[in-house]
Amino acid sequence: MHTTHHPIAVIGAGLGGLTLARVLHVNGIAAAVFDLDASADARAQGGMLDIHEESGQAALRAARLHDGFRARVHPGGQAVRVLDRHARVLHEEADDGTGGRPEIDRGQLRDLLLGSLPAGTVRWGAKAVGARPLGGGRHEVTLADGSVFTTGLLIGADGAWSRIRPLLSDATPSYTGISFVELDLVDADTRHPECAELIGGGMFFALGDHKGFLAHREADGGLHVYTALRTPESTLSAFDFTDARAAKAAVLEHFEDWAPALRRLVTEADGPLVPRPIHALAEGHRWERVPGVTLLGDAAHLMSPFAGEGANLAMIDGADLGECLAAHPGDTEAALTAYETRLFPRAEEKARESARGLEALFHDHAPQPLLDLFAPAG
Repeated sequence: MHTTHHPIAVIGAGLGGLTLARVLHVNGIAAAVFDLDASADARAQGGMLDIHEESGQAALRAARLHDGFRARVHPGGQAVRVLDRHARVLHEEADDGTGGRPEIDRGQLRDLLLGSLPAGTVRWGAKAVGARPLGGGRHEVTLADGSVFTTGLLIGADGAWSRIRPLLSDATPSYTGISFVELDLVDADTRHPECAELIGGGMFFALGDHKGFLAHREADGGLHVYTALRTPESTLSAFDFTDARAAKAAVLEHFEDWAPALRRLVTEADGPLVPRPIHALAEGHRWERVPGVTLLGDAAHLMSPFAGEGANLAMIDGADLGECLAAHPGDTEAALTAYETRLFPRAEEKARESARGLEALFHDHAPQPLLDLFAPAG
């Protein structure tokens, strides 16, 4: 039986894998991308992302897509409001358009990247379930439908529970002690005007006693909200999330003495509530060089979602890997060594920052540590 061979195979069509494929494409290098989703629009892509100047935006410049990104930025998205549990405003910043972290809808960013690739680059409905080395840097990948292919360079861009990571590392994500419950309020200005006024035009935090609300306004006028708890991992598994009414009641038990205006974010939520236990890889996760395989994004350095570092790091990982491969034609190992030399220290630094940010959110005396993050330097 003939087995298809791909010189470069990317497992995962998230932002990191797509950025890699795009940077390779603009440098005249083809890659095959495999994703478990049945199609590009098989599921919702999540809420807003703040794209950082030094990472996500740098990656978009390398991909020659920065102008397209700027055209899709959400005006006002960099505004910030910080409240306490009594709904008193402690800190507020307007978005004057000069900040370095403009907001964009994740789905629009993904569509920008997908639309920049040659037709057929992404193989949809292709879930990788295993991979094994064949020697000489080559690998064989098995898909859920039983088919296999071989590749000369295998890149795991397949997220927290990567099927490619075991080729390099025995590390697995562990629970951080923090759980989110995700919810949405649609058409907020019309249907939920009090909640819309509370959250404002950009990012929103209301914190205290190891819990809180994190939210932002979406480009479509909706509100995307996370309730956040420092709690054992078993807490969320005790909730019945198939019953929206019961799930709301269970969440609100943790906010009984919070301001009614904040509790309203839960009571008025539209659609289902979604549990999100937060997992992370150990700070400083790295591996010895293994011929013909590497990782990017959450597969390489899963960390807490504070400040959106995950998406930004995945994109700059993808851009760096693409540029290193272009800079070392015919010498994959030199390219991977150069890439991982950039990857490891950056990921370790950002993991420390992310951990500090998460601790600021859930400090005993929150929200003061969070306010310190917004204080001007010096």
